[in-house]
Amino acid sequence: MVATPEKPLQDSASISAFGQARSTVEERPLSAEAVDKIQRFWDACNYLAVGMIYLRDNPLLREPLQPDHIKRRLLGHWGSSPGLSFIWTHLNRVIRQRDLNMIYIAGPGHGAPGFLGPSYLEGTYSEFYPDKSEDIEGMQKFFKEFSFPGGIGSHCTPETPGSIHEGGELGYALSHAYGAAYDNPDLIVAAVVGDGESETGPLATSWHSNKFINPIRDGAVLPILHLNGYKINNPTIPARISHEELESLFVGYGYTPYFVEGSDLESMHQAMAATLDRCIDQIQSFQQKARSTGQAFRPRWPMIVLRTPKGWTAPAEIDGRKIEGSWRAHQVPMADVLKNEDHFRLLEQWMRSYKPEELFDENGKLIAELRELAPVGDRRMSANPHANGGELRKDLRLPDFRDYKVDVPEPGQVEVENTRPLGVFLRDVMKHNPNNFRVFSPDENSSNKLSPIYEESKKFWIAEYFPEDSDGGELAPDGRVMEMLSEHTLEGWFEGYILTGRHGFFSTYESFVHIIDSMVNQHCKWLSICNNISWREDIASLNLLITSTVWRQDHNGFTHQDPGFLDVVVNKSPSVTRIYLPPDVNTLLSVANHCLRSTNYVNVIVSDKQLHLQYMDMDEAVIHCTKGLGIWDWASTDRGSEPDVVMACAGDIPTLEALAATVLLREEFPDIKIRFINIVDLFKLQPDTEHPHGLSDRDFDSLFTVDKPVIFNFHGYPWLIHRLAYRRHNHENMHVRGYKEKGNINTPLELAINNQIDRFSLAMDVIDRVPRLQVIGAHAKERFRNQQIECRQYAYEYGVDAPGILDWKWPYARQMKSPAVSKDDAHE
Repeated sequence: MVATPEKPLQDSASISAFGQARSTVEERPLSAEAVDKIQRFWDACNYLAVGMIYLRDNPLLREPLQPDHIKRRLLGHWGSSPGLSFIWTHLNRVIRQRDLNMIYIAGPGHGAPGFLGPSYLEGTYSEFYPDKSEDIEGMQKFFKEFSFPGGIGSHCTPETPGSIHEGGELGYALSHAYGAAYDNPDLIVAAVVGDGESETGPLATSWHSNKFINPIRDGAVLPILHLNGYKINNPTIPARISHEELESLFVGYGYTPYFVEGSDLESMHQAMAATLDRCIDQIQSFQQKARSTGQAFRPRWPMIVLRTPKGWTAPAEIDGRKIEGSWRAHQVPMADVLKNEDHFRLLEQWMRSYKPEELFDENGKLIAELRELAPVGDRRMSANPHANGGELRKDLRLPDFRDYKVDVPEPGQVEVENTRPLGVFLRDVMKHNPNNFRVFSPDENSSNKLSPIYEESKKFWIAEYFPEDSDGGELAPDGRVMEMLSEHTLEGWFEGYILTGRHGFFSTYESFVHIIDSMVNQHCKWLSICNNISWREDIASLNLLITSTVWRQDHNGFTHQDPGFLDVVVNKSPSVTRIYLPPDVNTLLSVANHCLRSTNYVNVIVSDKQLHLQYMDMDEAVIHCTKGLGIWDWASTDRGSEPDVVMACAGDIPTLEALAATVLLREEFPDIKIRFINIVDLFKLQPDTEHPHGLSDRDFDSLFTVDKPVIFNFHGYPWLIHRLAYRRHNHENMHVRGYKEKGNINTPLELAINNQIDRFSLAMDVIDRVPRLQVIGAHAKERFRNQQIECRQYAYEYGVDAPGILDWKWPYARQMKSPAVSKDDAHE
């Protein structure tokens, strides 16, 4: 049978948001007095939510409402706010009764009024913002600044006390919640999932996070799916499927779902209270069993499906059109109150229906008997220190990264997998920090050569086991390596983990880090705002290792060739973004050590996992990384003279090919003057007026000259270098080579040739750019072109690069060596 508006399905009553409460748990634990107080506290929340959207003056309606009291531009979202504050009010009851340590995540994107209202009533908002005092004057400012220029947004932004999750971009509420619960054994995270949000891919995957909780050492997440039925102007999928189907969905995910559905106020309060009591009992029972026996197991954790009307307690109808329980309640139910007198009066009636005169005292403060319903101190969800993780953050105990070095007696002679020593370093970071450091990766840690970490901690796994898992599976219920084939979920866990005061490291394939472009974008925005909020304490940086890179995708081909994540990061605020391209192991270790020590950044490290030549011993690497870029004397021939050309590079394969190009040129033109510059810190290319790491124009000109050709071999898309350096004096002479979307199943050199970052293309480019070589270089160019063709033909015949390419080494002995360094890594 197909449902239509005229002939809905026969069981539609069972999925209605209206009527007496229908609840899985049937107890009625509240006295009549308790119901009355809870209702009035919630009335106060709803009154504040409406006031935030509409009013700029007369906050408690102590005088008749006038047009001058209304904001000229009405912004905000009413629809999900009553449900959010309903949940908050009931959570306060169980926090007080059981002395729970709990934080609240509001997934519905524009639900800030339902979060801000309780925060203000509990006194927290006024503590953080004294001008929003608990009186009439403070409430007036509180109302006016909501969705107002110079004020606060309609999401749970960083300015919102108690928030670690803005919710403006939907899909991450659950993954943030579970990340917050890891290694927080006493914490319960109430994660409200909007039913519109539940339709997103990231949210759908994150339901599986319940299989990554160890009840011995982790806290718990209580997911609450808030079904109010509508998105902006469409029904939501989970609100329109049968009750049986919805229940089966969550049973299939491994939860014990409890339903609370309806709109009748008294019975809904009883049902919600009884259901929360049952859920908390179950959570504590599971934890007590696991902790008393020392045996971790995977419970069927409880979750709640709360079905209430959209815009609950708003006018039922306006002008004959349904409002409460309709998509029309999503944003501002009446946006024309300054033009429509009937709507203006209806607004006043709506606000007065909450009886503010009975909720707030003569000074405008919530009356004492209702204030007593809220927890106190740090037990308030709006003041819980886990929601300001920097208060709890402790610096990592880091081993000396120099102990993991690779010996490099001469540059360009030894080959090492760059990321494997990093894995050994991370292993010991985990060893020294067993309760506040985790490694995250989408089933790629072994592939990314970080497998030494399993010597200290296995991959977390608490689902079923097969016998063969003991043979190299590296699985354990106490593992702290988090692997799941969902970049979205992992990134959400990682963000939730560091936002609540811990540290972590994330590695992923370069081409698919784009899956979390938008998540990283949102985290950058969060950090940017936090930098301007005095009470937000610094959190650990988001450290991303981008590996399995574009230039070594011999077998995966074109789909795995995309270095464009760097372009995304460059778009973000320079106050929070850092990009590093270490060319070898020792620079990678130095960079990783610096990133793990840093706070309030998104650190992006690009380093391939395959065998690569090593160029610097550890002392040289520390100096080079501290500077961020520099001349490699041993690869340069311009000492004491003006260079003919500057050969610059950033990235491991581009560095190799640039070095090989200088050898070709030196063999053909022994008197050529080459200055070789390697860049580790990409933002050094920007002026110091644009980025804190940027070079001054004077230093840039000294390195790159003001008039000589610069051949820049870059790991990513070439236009990114032009974006960073476009204001430099010598920009017109800067010729950038990088990835140009030309790839397939290629050998490394063939892929480089296709994109013109190979040694032959670079050498020919130098001949074309240096005036005196243009005259004498024709024969050399011809030889380079022939060699290029021969290398391509060899690859097509044998499937590998030719001898002399595969085993290429730097042919010149070092002429001088930098002095030893004994100081700590001195990155900016």
